[in-house]
Amino acid sequence: MSASLSVIAAPDLAPACAADATSLCARVWELTGSPWLAGNAGALVETPARILLVLVVAVVTRLLLHRGIRRLTDRTATGAVPTVLRPLRSRVAAARRDGSEQLVARRTQRAEAIGSVLRSFSSFVVLGIAVVLVLGELGIDLAPIVASAGVLGVALGFGAQNLVKDFIAGIGIILEDQYGVGDVVDLGEASGTVEAVGLRITRLRDAHGVVWYARNGEIQRVGNKSQGYAQVVIDMPVAHDTDLDRCRTVMQEVADGMYVEPEWSPLLLAPPESLGAEDVTAQGVVMRVQVRSTSDAQWRVGRELRMRLAEAFFAEGIRTPSPLLAAGQGGVR
Repeated sequence: MSASLSVIAAPDLAPACAADATSLCARVWELTGSPWLAGNAGALVETPARILLVLVVAVVTRLLLHRGIRRLTDRTATGAVPTVLRPLRSRVAAARRDGSEQLVARRTQRAEAIGSVLRSFSSFVVLGIAVVLVLGELGIDLAPIVASAGVLGVALGFGAQNLVKDFIAGIGIILEDQYGVGDVVDLGEASGTVEAVGLRITRLRDAHGVVWYARNGEIQRVGNKSQGYAQVVIDMPVAHDTDLDRCRTVMQEVADGMYVEPEWSPLLLAPPESLGAEDVTAQGVVMRVQVRSTSDAQWRVGRELRMRLAEAFFAEGIRTPSPLLAAGQGGVR
């Protein structure tokens, strides 16, 4: 009698979820006969499986995104730059004939910086979505967490607004290619050759060897002397009694002679122009000549042309104003 009662009572021990023969609960009940295991089959098997699937998909997606970004930045570093990443390439390539090493270093650093930003952003998005899905599978109420994260984000935003400002400005500088490694720039308080461009700071070295660190968020304007071409403008003061037509001709001849020389012709992009009298002062007359050169050779071209003009003036007997006479008598005899 007791045996028959146990047989009749056994079905009553089955959990309610076992009524569905196709469910995981029913299958666990058939295999184990344990009500606890069958009733918690979802929590013990389905939930971990879903969490594992979410993590696997997140990891694979992140790896694929990083691989695509790395291939994109590698192509950028080797010169096959997509249009979206090369806003000023056509203008620079048309004027620069030298400095290929600087171009490679600049392109490589820009590609690495952009790649770092894209990888960090993709990882943040993918892992953030994965965390939200995992918490949802665990049955955790996300509303308080999201609200707390919002409050914390606002607090961090106020506390680290300068840091965020620097990073955003750095991303804009890199994407817009405002300047890069090897460029000579004027940032207002500091000017010199750019040695590194980061997301937070820009490092440059001035003519005296001093290294300057400028926060990207504090840079209000940038004067880039290395993009495209440079216009070398040289003003030579002469005395009032100088034959200005002859002086202008001498300046044009000196500049033309430099323009046709094999050593300098690759650096000069257009024929020189002797513009004549630029200004007349109490001390004398200012004569101007200008020539277009490559951006990285503008200082060499300027120094060489000034030296040649000074030698030509001495040979032709063209006098320059005397500072002593100008200071003592207010004019030049």
